[in-house]
Amino acid sequence: MSTFPENLHIIPSYRTKAVITVPGSKSVSNRALPLAAVAQGRSRLHGLLEADDTLVMIDSLRRLGVRVEREGRTVTVDGQGGPFTSTQADLNAGMSGTTLRFLLPLLAAGTGRFRVTGTGRMLERPIEDQLEALRAAGAGATSELGNGCPPVLIEGRGLKGGRLTVSGDLSSQYLSGLLMAAPLASGPVEIEVTGDLQSKPFVDITVNVMEQLGITVDRDGYGRFRTEPGTYRGGDLDIEGDATAAGNFWVAAAITGASVTVSNVGTSSSQGDRALADILGRMGCTVDWTATSCTVTGPGPGRLRGGTFDLNEIPDQALALAVAGMFTAEPLTITNVYNMRIKETDRISAVCRELEKLGAEVEEGRDWLRVTPQEEYRPASIRTYDDHRMAMAFALPGLLLPGIVIEDPGCTAKTYPGYWDDFALLQEEEPATA
Repeated sequence: MSTFPENLHIIPSYRTKAVITVPGSKSVSNRALPLAAVAQGRSRLHGLLEADDTLVMIDSLRRLGVRVEREGRTVTVDGQGGPFTSTQADLNAGMSGTTLRFLLPLLAAGTGRFRVTGTGRMLERPIEDQLEALRAAGAGATSELGNGCPPVLIEGRGLKGGRLTVSGDLSSQYLSGLLMAAPLASGPVEIEVTGDLQSKPFVDITVNVMEQLGITVDRDGYGRFRTEPGTYRGGDLDIEGDATAAGNFWVAAAITGASVTVSNVGTSSSQGDRALADILGRMGCTVDWTATSCTVTGPGPGRLRGGTFDLNEIPDQALALAVAGMFTAEPLTITNVYNMRIKETDRISAVCRELEKLGAEVEEGRDWLRVTPQEEYRPASIRTYDDHRMAMAFALPGLLLPGIVIEDPGCTAKTYPGYWDDFALLQEEEPATA
């Protein structure tokens, strides 16, 4: 894992061909870990992501009495065969939304008193919709400060069966967390989603991991889900490559005209974020899929088509796509992405501010943004807002433009500690640091 200085200067250069192997999916990893922890028997998670988000999940599980050991690229989890046996714990999810939102329902399914907090922006991210559902299921669940955000106090009394409702308007993670804990309830659980569910493909990942560990979910689309009481069964899981991270490399190909292969994200992936490659295909790229890989070949700067794209199902890919708008032949508009505003930072505003620094013409609304490409851009130091995806996305124009400096490049450790080493594989020479 490389150590980087306060500022990273990107040297303009790119190779015409590159092959990248991205780390394990954060979305799959942070679902597999807690479910393995409440499963019966031992699980071996092969290729699990090793990054800040998974490290805080593992730390929390260990504080709850779960044995978790890493052996090379495999993590072994000795499951407890049901709800956590610990009756009290003070946990810190750091900046990891998945850690907090997935652990809360699992804690409520057990017995005891728990406090779960976070750091930085995590303390401003809403959680009340999930807490309401937990209270309806019989748990004590309150925002410690009464503001609907972490820290959260959980009084676990076991979850009762029955019908629950949960809002999908802000995040699909509320639903995913409830689904993961539902089989631990005393009776069948039916969950109805109210509002417009965000980021639907991530719910598919949740259901897929649950099924790999022996739990069947009956569902009616994305509006209603039903589970029976049951026990997760430990097993061997292969963690697929991170499709969200792959999006940065596909966009690199699109804007430079190079050909970039991501070797471990293909049509067999369960992640909706792989759809970004097909969007780039509609913009003029050539996209070649296999079951385990995807190669994107771009038409090059100025020949990439713009257009309007609804990214509600893959909002984490909006940052890289917005940066691509600097190099399209016409404006690029991203719509239906309100929940970008409640991520690690307000990503709509942050993306627009940093694109403006580079000389792009940008507009934003409540749930959309538009980038109008310019003939010339200017050097800029890019603020990353302690947001890993801002740092990764804004390195991309540095392949073509001089004078781009990424502030706090180390923030990529949240989900991709080796990002800058892999980014260097796109270039003819290593990026300089200062």
